[in-house]
Amino acid sequence: MPANSSPAVSLPAFDIEGHRGARGLMPENTIPAMLKALEIGVTTLEMDAQISRDGQVLLSHDPYINPAHELLPNGDEIPDADKQKYVLYEMDYADIRQFDAGSKYYDKFPDQQKLKTYKPLLSEVIDTVQQYIRAHHLPQVFYNIETKSKAETDGKYHPAPDEFVQRLMDVITEKEIEPYVIIQSFDVRTLQVLHAQYPEIKTALLVENILGLEANLRKLGFVPDIYSPNYKLVTSKLVADCHRQGIKVIPWTVNDINEIKQLKAKGIDGIITDYPDLFR
Repeated sequence: MPANSSPAVSLPAFDIEGHRGARGLMPENTIPAMLKALEIGVTTLEMDAQISRDGQVLLSHDPYINPAHELLPNGDEIPDADKQKYVLYEMDYADIRQFDAGSKYYDKFPDQQKLKTYKPLLSEVIDTVQQYIRAHHLPQVFYNIETKSKAETDGKYHPAPDEFVQRLMDVITEKEIEPYVIIQSFDVRTLQVLHAQYPEIKTALLVENILGLEANLRKLGFVPDIYSPNYKLVTSKLVADCHRQGIKVIPWTVNDINEIKQLKAKGIDGIITDYPDLFR
């Protein structure tokens, strides 16, 4: 189905998003993390996209292999001197895939299950998730994909916004999941490109500044589907102001059940969490 004829699909009444899959429980942005989130029952899989030197779209939060929770292909630690040596945009995907993204103990997430895994291609994630959904007769989930980009690292850690969006959308349109995709970013440039070229794709503006709703929307230049602030910025007034404009409010990243209850009382429309099992 061509992108411009994709039927509109409403977001869940309350959206439970597994952050980087379910990174409190499994290595982040990996296939095991996505499958764990599906098993728990999320309505949306949240993930980060980067581009390799050979133009492949892969999942990774950091623009380089992160020594805090990733290992060299031979299983060794990455030396401090090489902390930011392995830049994904300077490596072909076949080489990136050799690094171990799941065996190293990560003290930020002590409950995270350790297993040898790798940074997957977005296309492989989609294929695996869709197959899992069919095999287990689950409802279709959404994919909330973040473009990891900013103006000062164009050409260093990632391509310019036009190319980044095009590479991402090439995968999404090939897999025919357009109605179930949200593209989120702190970088308004990628959202502006997306909105101009693919207006039917849902957008989420990520926010960690204190400029306020109106200033952030002016900077963006259009009304997104979702306003996604740091959860500490959420007030009842912000939620009401967003709802008045038809914008859903889905804050990040909330890992405490009492904070989730307080946010729900303010009228939010969903939660991004490292521990989707909290909703059990």
